[in-house]
Amino acid sequence: MGTATSTDLRVLRQHDWDQWYDNLVRAFGGVPEASEERELWNSLTELDRSIGAWDGDACVGTAGAFSFRLTVPGGASVPAAGVTMVSVAATHRRRGVLRSMMRRQLDDVREWGWPLAVLTASEPEIYGRFGYAAATYGTNIDVDTTRVRLSVPPGTDDVRLRYAAPADVLDACEAVYARRVPGRPGMLARLPGWERLRVLDPESDREGASPLQCVVAERDDEIVGYARFRVRPGWETAGPKGVVVLQDTEALDPAAHAALWRFLFDIDLTSSLTALSRPLDEPWMSMANDIRRCGLHVRDSLFVRLVDVGAALEARTYQAPVDVVFEVEDDFCPWNAGRWRLTGDAKGASCGRTTDSVDLALTVRELGAAYLGGVSLASLAGAGRVREVRQGALAEAAVGFGSVVTPWLPHGF
Repeated sequence: MGTATSTDLRVLRQHDWDQWYDNLVRAFGGVPEASEERELWNSLTELDRSIGAWDGDACVGTAGAFSFRLTVPGGASVPAAGVTMVSVAATHRRRGVLRSMMRRQLDDVREWGWPLAVLTASEPEIYGRFGYAAATYGTNIDVDTTRVRLSVPPGTDDVRLRYAAPADVLDACEAVYARRVPGRPGMLARLPGWERLRVLDPESDREGASPLQCVVAERDDEIVGYARFRVRPGWETAGPKGVVVLQDTEALDPAAHAALWRFLFDIDLTSSLTALSRPLDEPWMSMANDIRRCGLHVRDSLFVRLVDVGAALEARTYQAPVDVVFEVEDDFCPWNAGRWRLTGDAKGASCGRTTDSVDLALTVRELGAAYLGGVSLASLAGAGRVREVRQGALAEAAVGFGSVVTPWLPHGF
């Protein structure tokens, strides 16, 4: 390592974007992206919400934020900073560059008046010290479609499926996605331009598979679902062994959902279906005759950080009545530390400062983990991370914080 030097943090300017982004690419291995992918990220970057760390003329650190709206339990769409493009040059590790960027960024998010910051982590252990915690999980699947069959609901055969060029039906697919967003915590309302990421199809990203394909589900001439996927051909002595690589799929009702998944299971010359980060409670799993042959693997997905504890807890609803006083520790954002009284139910909530007796003691990380309803406060208590002071408060809060459907992040950022 060279001699330690101070770095200058500043808001990103357009003429610095290429150098800033090159630093990010290098930090993630240095493999260049396709030109169309790089150009799209350039257009999506929010310059006024992005910062760079500079050592003289060299960019040595990057961090950005997207202006997302995140669905929370109860269906509200809450402003959230989508923390992204975080990197530190290998020459400048262990000099506090990351910490200084995280400090500046969370101060900015607070100033913007947003109650939440969210991210996906390349290495989960990095972000805990800044108050982030895994709040959603996804299921990677690898289904043996020669052995697994789906028992579909009535009406499935009434759904018409047809192939369509992904770009030609992009607006209709986005309309389906938009209708799905309020129904599941963790989903993101996509801003204009983000839909293009879903049909970006550089050959370098296909890994031997076909160009992106799309099938839409229709009823009464209305598109009610879609699936975007690739097929990776394969052969062995016994015959074809192709793989269906699912990118994304959404449907507005059980029959359309079943029709699309049955189609994906039955594509000619294929014997397996793979997909990354699907919902843990996706309905097709309850249709499968042999879940053991579906190759389920769970991993963390969206990390949540409460920037304003009171505003964040007020923004969601609670599936059972809660009236709980939290003692919150938050070393990195000390304005959150102290006692908060949360009262709420399925109709709404309020949360404010209090001097009342403590019911539950925890850090802001536990609140972030439980915030979307996918991680139980009771489970965290079992791990020694939540302390029950008033008997019965843990059960009350754990039930109230739950979600009818599992929270899920539909795509990275």
